Amino acid sequence: MISAARPDRLPGMRKLLLVPVVAALTAALVPAASAATVPPLRPDALRAAVASLPDDEASGALVRVSGTAGGWRGSGGVARIGTRQPVHPDGRFRVGSITKLFTAAAALKLAGSGRLDLDQTVQHYLPDLLDPAVFTKPITVRQLLDHTHGIAGHGLPHKDPAWFLEHRYDTFDPLEVVKLGVAQGPQFDPGTAQQYGNMGYLVAGLVIEAATGRPYGDAVRDEVIRPLGLRDTYLPGTDPRIRGVHAHGYELTGTGHVDVTEANPTLQWAAAEVVSSARDLDRLLAALLRGDYLTPAQRAELMDVPDLPGAVHGLGISRIELTPGFVVWGKTGDRPGYNNGVAGTPDGSRTLVYSVNTLHMGGELSATARRVIAAAFS
Repeated sequence: MISAARPDRLPGMRKLLLVPVVAALTAALVPAASAATVPPLRPDALRAAVASLPDDEASGALVRVSGTAGGWRGSGGVARIGTRQPVHPDGRFRVGSITKLFTAAAALKLAGSGRLDLDQTVQHYLPDLLDPAVFTKPITVRQLLDHTHGIAGHGLPHKDPAWFLEHRYDTFDPLEVVKLGVAQGPQFDPGTAQQYGNMGYLVAGLVIEAATGRPYGDAVRDEVIRPLGLRDTYLPGTDPRIRGVHAHGYELTGTGHVDVTEANPTLQWAAAEVVSSARDLDRLLAALLRGDYLTPAQRAELMDVPDLPGAVHGLGISRIELTPGFVVWGKTGDRPGYNNGVAGTPDGSRTLVYSVNTLHMGGELSATARRVIAAAFS
């Protein structure tokens, strides 16, 4: 088994790929009233989108819509199967790959203060990681963050129910997890393709540690969580619990519902470990897309999608064109029991955050999420 994580890192393959999610979002939102503006807010449609829960697919969901065109917050289903306890709209949840927004934001801020160079190479920051006889082309930090690095994923089936239940409390050393991908050699020349996954962000976490001399989680807390006043957001390290108010996640098996809420998130680390709330994710996306948290140059870097076939990802964030000229920016993320998304218009007219407690890990965009997205943007 992979060795235990080193204590100085503790604060800190089958992903739900965003490309098919983008296609699903686009299909769900074709009826949008205007290509350039968001339609009027539809509270009844949002309420109806979660009213039928729990069902065979999900036990509960929470939704937050905000912006200059109107706001709504609500939930459906139950926070705990077997009870009537409602899902709290401001409850915490495992955000999964939305963590990449936090890691990318921290990297941009570190670069802005001269502590990290996004155009410097992984070989410079981590000279012992990549065998030069195998990885003959330089890989930049920027390429880690926009998924054009070419390093393979670790290959562990972490969203397979049997594997998850056996290993849910294991502690993983991120360097050892990265080595599983590195051992497979480059998948393509850096900068020639965009292939979404966790590996770039696991390596980016190691780079941040090498550049700062501190755990990557310190950078996320110091550069993102504290400056933005994200009160519900934290990096759990090895703690398998979710602190505070939260809905439980479940996996529906042949013998009933198995509670999968508790899990040691060290395997996900800088790619997918964060616990947060809809309120905090709303605030984070607003800061990334507008205001003075990022400089104009940093925001341009954040939203710079490589000119490559099928590319939709910038630095931790993704460009989703719902209809011609109607673009939102955001991120999806999932962990067993939790399937989430955040998306918003650059002008601040509408932001959507949702978390659905799905009953089957590692699946496609849920029907509940599709209903919520359609109600928010069409």
